[in-house]
Amino acid sequence: MILNRRVLNRTTLDRQLLLTRADIKPVQAIERLVAVQGQEIDAPYIGLWTRLAAFTQDDLASLLYGKQVVRGSLLRGTQHLALADDYVWIRPIVQVILSRTRQAAFGRMTRDVDLDELARLAREHLAGRTLTRPQLRDLLRERWPEVEPMALSWSAQALVPIVHTPPNGIWGTGGATPFTLAEEWMGRPLDGTGSVEQLVERYLAAYGPASVMDVQMWSGLTRLRPVVEAMPHLRKYQDTEGRVLYDLPDAPLAEEDAPAPVRFLPWFDNLIVAYADRSRLMTAEQRKAVCVGAVIYPTFLVDGTVGGMWDLKDGVLTVEPFHPLSDGVMEELAAEGARLMAFAGVVEGSIAWLPPRSSTTTWSPSTSPGQR
Repeated sequence: MILNRRVLNRTTLDRQLLLTRADIKPVQAIERLVAVQGQEIDAPYIGLWTRLAAFTQDDLASLLYGKQVVRGSLLRGTQHLALADDYVWIRPIVQVILSRTRQAAFGRMTRDVDLDELARLAREHLAGRTLTRPQLRDLLRERWPEVEPMALSWSAQALVPIVHTPPNGIWGTGGATPFTLAEEWMGRPLDGTGSVEQLVERYLAAYGPASVMDVQMWSGLTRLRPVVEAMPHLRKYQDTEGRVLYDLPDAPLAEEDAPAPVRFLPWFDNLIVAYADRSRLMTAEQRKAVCVGAVIYPTFLVDGTVGGMWDLKDGVLTVEPFHPLSDGVMEELAAEGARLMAFAGVVEGSIAWLPPRSSTTTWSPSTSPGQR
């Protein structure tokens, strides 16, 4: 069965809780998404707000303080918020990613460092207490004074399961990043019995149908084709380019004419980074503007695909469309933008509309991705 871009788009949005705001608890939404991008402190809050019928900043803060949700390095070796129940089995699986990333960034600087000793010393320094990255760095530097200090602290973070405890991760909170041993904070050991197949299934439930390359892009894992192809229960589709897409056997596909309301997505949103082929969400030119190096800019969706970028600073919501927008879409954006500013605590905000980057196409809710 061949799936066109419209079906893939609507199915993705449905599984991402972006067609209709879901009437579920934040803990259920985080579990559904597997893990929520947390590289920017406020981003997970906006990402959940845009997906849930009822959500406050205190909802997520309570989960962090209550240790139901933890913040640490997971998928692709980047910061994520995940249920403690998921962190314990996902973290051992992604250790290979963290080790590989550490080696690429700091291998030369730490070539004379015994990494097993570094991990052991880091654990000893953190046992029973929380240290900031600079504090742990300085303690490790006592053992290796000739090594670049930053390489020591970042290596420790990659080699040892560490979480960043509240108030880190709380809306609007900055400061030095705290390091705490994950097992001590959660009060339980990591679970090494989780499987890559389990991670693939969780991904497909939230992001499928998708290709092997998509799964690898999202997770950071490599050489997954033999793993996925050895899961005979998965259903196979093709996209219009002939790529093989996998999905759970009982996962429904959305109707291609399902309405998709305007949505604001934060920095590094899960949806934007979850695919190698992002044509179900944006054009190649738009991807160049949104995904710049390691940075993923905040975007807004119009009729289910990326319609432009936005920023909220000093009470002003700046909206930059990629194309001219119809009056109806601009009204919808203004209304949703007002709700976003209210959620962010902006009392007297305003919207600044930047001129479209292109003047060749007008977007409206009735225009399909394939026609743009």
